[in-house]
Amino acid sequence: MPITLNHTIVPARDKVAAAQFFARIMGLEYHGLHYHFAPVRVNDTLTLDFDDADQFEGHHYAFLVSDEEFDGILARVRAENVPIGSGPDGGWDGQLNNHFGGRGFYFADPSGHILEVMTRA
Repeated sequence: MPITLNHTIVPARDKVAAAQFFARIMGLEYHGLHYHFAPVRVNDTLTLDFDDADQFEGHHYAFLVSDEEFDGILARVRAENVPIGSGPDGGWDGQLNNHFGGRGFYFADPSGHILEVMTRA
C-alpha cells in the first residue's frame, strides 16, 4: 500500500472562517465543526483540519487540479477580489504562470497561508 497523507492540521486565526474560505474557493464543501476542528475534505484520502492558533508561521499548500477545476477556482478567486501572483517571488502581479506546460497561480488565505493551484506538476 502506498503511503498517503490522510489529514493535516492547518493553523488559522479563525478556523471556521478559514475552512469556509478554503472550501468556497476550491469548490469543496464545509459541513461544520468535527470535535474542535473545522475539517474540509479535499479528496478521498486527504482532509485539511483547520484549527485556531494564536501564533503560527504561514505555510505553503500546493494543489494539482484539472483544467476545469483550475478555471472554477480562478473565477471564484477573482470574484472575491483576492490578489493572485504568478510565483512566490513575483508578488501579487495578477498574472498566471505556465510552469511545466500548464497553468498556475498563488494567492493568500485569510490566515496568511500561501495557496498554489496548478494544472501540471
